[in-house]
Amino acid sequence: MARIRVHSGSPYEEQYGFSRGIRVGNRVEIAGTAPIPPPGDDVAESAYDQMYRCGQIATAALRDLGASADDVTRTVMYITDPADADEIGRAHGELFGDASPAATMVVVKALLDPAWKVEIEVTAVVGE
Repeated sequence: MARIRVHSGSPYEEQYGFSRGIRVGNRVEIAGTAPIPPPGDDVAESAYDQMYRCGQIATAALRDLGASADDVTRTVMYITDPADADEIGRAHGELFGDASPAATMVVVKALLDPAWKVEIEVTAVVGE
């Protein structure tokens, strides 16, 4: 079965040897996606804005692979502070609420960049 890969331009993709997303058949996997800002911008301050940025990057990769937020079946959110759960959850709901995917939120000690408050992984299934 063919594998289709997409890249988002994150400096970590080439450095660490991974794709932002991959599609095999009707299954789409989006790698851990952090709130990396557009060139020239700083990482957002709020947990809500960071989660929304993660979602923007992830949904762009979904689109590039022929999927959409409506096709999402599972998300995993890694957060660094349980106090941010409601803000992150609110952004998740705005991004993926129509799909109502199985979702997990895990508190971790830290993410790669100390400014990051959230990182997300996304799985989608396209069609039948």
